[in-house]
Amino acid sequence: MTPLTWLYVPGDRPHVVDKALVAGADVVVIDLEDAVAPDRKEYARAATAERLADPQPVPVHVRLNGPEGPWAAADLAALADLPGVSGLRLPKVAVPEQIRRTAKSTALPLYALLESALGIEHAYAIATAHPALRGLSLGEADLRSDLGVRADTGLDWCRARVVVAARAAGLAPPPQSVHPDVRDLDGLAASCAHGRALGFVGRAAIHPRQLPVIARAYLPTPEELAEAETVLKAAATEQGALALPDGRFIDAAAVAQAQRTLSMARGA
Repeated sequence: MTPLTWLYVPGDRPHVVDKALVAGADVVVIDLEDAVAPDRKEYARAATAERLADPQPVPVHVRLNGPEGPWAAADLAALADLPGVSGLRLPKVAVPEQIRRTAKSTALPLYALLESALGIEHAYAIATAHPALRGLSLGEADLRSDLGVRADTGLDWCRARVVVAARAAGLAPPPQSVHPDVRDLDGLAASCAHGRALGFVGRAAIHPRQLPVIARAYLPTPEELAEAETVLKAAATEQGALALPDGRFIDAAAVAQAQRTLSMARGA
């Protein structure tokens, strides 16, 4: 099943981590990077290592500090082999070598966050850098700053680029970056609809109240399910391109899309 909800939680707040683990997210991401002040980095690392010394009730990823910064090596050494860690999220990845270097120190699945113009330019090279890499996503706040983009739609080319790179590399579709206003649930829903149209699947969240909005936005609607069933029923009786009763033609690509739609609904 493809995760739809990824809940970020600060690593230096163990009581919040405990709440996040039972909040209903498909994946909990303990953050050691942007959510933690420099003077709290060591505490966050130690608290996270202690919490993840045992298996957890849901998959838990850890977002390490940036690969070129002063904390990354210690983060990796402390967390690379813990039973409670299901994956490592690497921020500010800009070149493939950062993935290959990290993969030498852990057997865990790796996930790259692209947050700069250079990272976007190298998206496919990063996506194919090492078999340990299982996914790409964007860090849109940093990327927006790096590019000097003001309008949200100014990032759409970068969003499409990472969707294409992931698909070309045989990776799962990327989840959307966070929606920063936790009270703006209507805006979150609209943004999810836009992301879904671009090819994203699922989204990162920073508050539990965002989780059901994201899940609803990314699960197939009743209309989409009905259409998928119509396509598959027609394809089962006739091979090749064919016309539906309403005049639309469908082909193998439409059948594959219908299969993905039903598969996502069954995995919910």
